[in-house]
Amino acid sequence: MRHIAVIGAGITGVTTAYALHQKGYDVTVIDRQRYSAMETSFANGGQLSASNAEVWNSWATVLKGIKWMFTPDAPLLMNPMPSWHKYSWMAEFLANIPNYEANTVETTRLALQARNHMFDIAKREGIDFNHETRGILHIYRDKEAQDNARKVSALYAKGGLERREVTGEEIRALEPTLKGHFYGGFFTPSDSTGDIHKFTYGLAEVCRRNGVRFISEASVERVTHTGTGAGGTGVDVTFSVAPDAEDALPRRETLSFDGAVVCAGIGSRAIAAGLGDRVNIYPVKGYSITVMLEDEESQASAPWVSLLDDKTKIVTSRLGKDRFRVAGTAEFNGENRDIRADRIRPLVDWTRRLFPGVNTARVVPWAGLRPMMPDMMPRVAAGKKPGVFYNTGHGHLGWTLSCATAEIIAAKVADAMPVEAPAPLLRLAAE
Repeated sequence: MRHIAVIGAGITGVTTAYALHQKGYDVTVIDRQRYSAMETSFANGGQLSASNAEVWNSWATVLKGIKWMFTPDAPLLMNPMPSWHKYSWMAEFLANIPNYEANTVETTRLALQARNHMFDIAKREGIDFNHETRGILHIYRDKEAQDNARKVSALYAKGGLERREVTGEEIRALEPTLKGHFYGGFFTPSDSTGDIHKFTYGLAEVCRRNGVRFISEASVERVTHTGTGAGGTGVDVTFSVAPDAEDALPRRETLSFDGAVVCAGIGSRAIAAGLGDRVNIYPVKGYSITVMLEDEESQASAPWVSLLDDKTKIVTSRLGKDRFRVAGTAEFNGENRDIRADRIRPLVDWTRRLFPGVNTARVVPWAGLRPMMPDMMPRVAAGKKPGVFYNTGHGHLGWTLSCATAEIIAAKVADAMPVEAPAPLLRLAAE
């Protein structure tokens, strides 16, 4: 049996491990956190949204970004301090504007494919993740925004997504708790929501029971291609393990594998560079709040239908009876994980305005770094060297696309490294 390392235990890493195990591989997942889904896969907006598959590479987005640049509570915020990585990434982002339509259509198709895989997995493995199948409602405040949405909807239709245009009156009928005036919207009944952390953690437990090995609190320092396996495959993964009660200092270990799939989020870029590959991921911070619905009035006043407010770029998900997730914003500020009060406040204020009956006395803030490629398309491909693969760079759609890209990369591994080929012995060497 061939032994594959999966670097990263977020949504893409765990779904990749599951897909590889289903194909008969011996799989080891390595992650720096103690538990699965503790970083970007912890508290996102919760939407499984083919209806949010539009890539950001458009002049409209660029113009909005320039307008918002110096507004602290704007949906998009960029730290203007010079950074070669940031500005070179943005130049490549601009170069991909001609691919806007094709990439939006392809992302829509991928999202629809992922939906079926995820639902099948959850049903087969009995994973409860607060899944709500009440659709996603996009809301627009003026005619210009609605007209723009029709153009995007035409692209979604090319990708196979069905959704319908709704009036302001129909918006109120679909979600009676929503307050305010809206010109119109689009409703996608086939979209849904769920708790990404519960799904990922639950699937990781399934993987463990089935024999997938997890090495936790292990920070990967480098992945080295050895070429010692059949067809020139073979990698060594070197990582530092957090000290336990008996160890005064972290210890460094190296494990040998037939191959590796890099699913390390924003850490994928550095690992790829060490392997001679270019995976130009930039961290784009997103924020969320989880409003704890602790009284009957709050529970009755919070929406069950998932929303996307186009003007504020805020999304919502109802996670069971007593939790309401509100998320949004994009912040270009490097590898910065600070939770800023001035970025959390607009989410709380938005909740109070549109859902005044919800008590926001207890709100849990969170921030995560989305791993974004400049063309807004995930990197799901083999590297230059045999046995090296990537499933990373999903940006704001990691939750939505994960189960499809996991199947795609597992198929690529199977084509390149058939499972029946003999595997070398696992080597453990303390350095």
